[in-house]
Amino acid sequence: MVVAANRLPVDRVVGPDGAPSWQRSPGGLVTAMEPVMRDRAAAWVGWAGEPEPALEPFHDDGVCLYPVSLSLAEVKDYYEGFSNGTLWPLYHDVIVQASFHRNWWNSYRSVNLRFARAIVQVASPGATVWVHDYQLQLVPAMVRALRPDLRIGWFNHIPFPPVELFAQLPWRRSLVEGLLGADFLGFQQTADAENFLRACRRLLGMSIKGDTVTFASAAGQPPRTVRASAIPISVDFKGLDALARTPGIGARAEQIRASLGNPEVLMLGVDRLDYTKGIRHRLKAYEELLQDGAISPPTVTFVQLALPSRERVGPYRLLREEVERTVGRINGEYSVLGSDAVHYLHHSYPRAEMVAMFLAADIMLVTPLRDGMNLVAKEYVTCRHDLRGALVLSEFTGAWHELHQAFTCNPHDIEGLKQTIMSAVTAPEDDRRRRMKALRRQVAHHDVQRWASVFLDSLASAPLKPYRTTVSSERERRAVQRAQRANLRASDTASERVSP
Repeated sequence: MVVAANRLPVDRVVGPDGAPSWQRSPGGLVTAMEPVMRDRAAAWVGWAGEPEPALEPFHDDGVCLYPVSLSLAEVKDYYEGFSNGTLWPLYHDVIVQASFHRNWWNSYRSVNLRFARAIVQVASPGATVWVHDYQLQLVPAMVRALRPDLRIGWFNHIPFPPVELFAQLPWRRSLVEGLLGADFLGFQQTADAENFLRACRRLLGMSIKGDTVTFASAAGQPPRTVRASAIPISVDFKGLDALARTPGIGARAEQIRASLGNPEVLMLGVDRLDYTKGIRHRLKAYEELLQDGAISPPTVTFVQLALPSRERVGPYRLLREEVERTVGRINGEYSVLGSDAVHYLHHSYPRAEMVAMFLAADIMLVTPLRDGMNLVAKEYVTCRHDLRGALVLSEFTGAWHELHQAFTCNPHDIEGLKQTIMSAVTAPEDDRRRRMKALRRQVAHHDVQRWASVFLDSLASAPLKPYRTTVSSERERRAVQRAQRANLRASDTASERVSP
């Protein structure tokens, strides 16, 4: 199996002695895929995270990692530009206005082709290729054109927008055709899959029946059919549950509470510092609860972990400044001697520390304005083997469609959010335990292994039919042809370097 994602599952770090090493990345995709790849002969194709010349393939924890290089200009145009300045806001209901630039698109297309070339070099004959997320939507068709022997799947970790929003994209046809190079397309929610199918019908005039799209193939060949379906991602329930039950983690959770003054109620938020996560709305609701006198330190305190994210992108820099100003204002107004109203932490933590924080927190605030899934909600539930704690969950997350026993909120409704938080704070212990038991049962049954199994079974059952290259311009067609010639020349060398 070959996995392709924008980033490799490891980050390069430099130790005190100046020696570089690799450590596991903290992202949700890596956390989800780690148990999936653990027992498979697999390779992972992705960017190492820094603009630099191509690194040689290397192994980490039994997986061959195949780095794809990006120049500084490509980081700016492909990653910060088209991926996160165009697609990300467009796919998240335009919370921040999307920007459309032709040079960003050209870079996105060029980098996708580089990923496709890397995939076909590393893939064994007849291998399964699993492409991930919005940064690589052209890759399935490019890989199909180069290696029709491969079985190709794609999974979208973020929402797929309604056709009325998607239609704004000048390159909408190329993206849809790029995705239709896959044999199976997976989405977080049924609505996301339906949005994609509507885009195929309304923007490209393709035939839709149920969860499949059918479109013309080469002359004399049968039509090609691609299935698009919802397969919600999850977490490694057994692994996280076992870690949360270790004595060391329990002791660390007690230390965390003690370091915060042993409040009666500890609220926790854990998010990437992203405008889709609703951090500003959450802080607003918390500040008003303090202002109303409904809560006050040191009885109640709030810890907000904001993991660094895309800090060179303008809207993210502005968000960080606004969040930090708000935290400073709240603490200046409502903190008491020896007890801050808000503890704001802007860095990442290792997995064990995160599990301890989940165990320490009485109320978990997960309030995104729009989220494909949100694995933090599922991780919190998984770690609460004691059946204590309460989950406040936005109805605009994919997780809400599975975790209905949570305390549900609309983060846009500040007054309603305040009421939901207080409902969680004041809920009887029996009610909390009943809710948490039901939530854990759901996550345990629909864990990450089940997610991967259902996806790969759906991909394996998809019929392999003749395929017509659907690149949208002569320029793209020539690029794919050049990549194919390069792949033929490199195939012998690649098979010696990497053989997943």
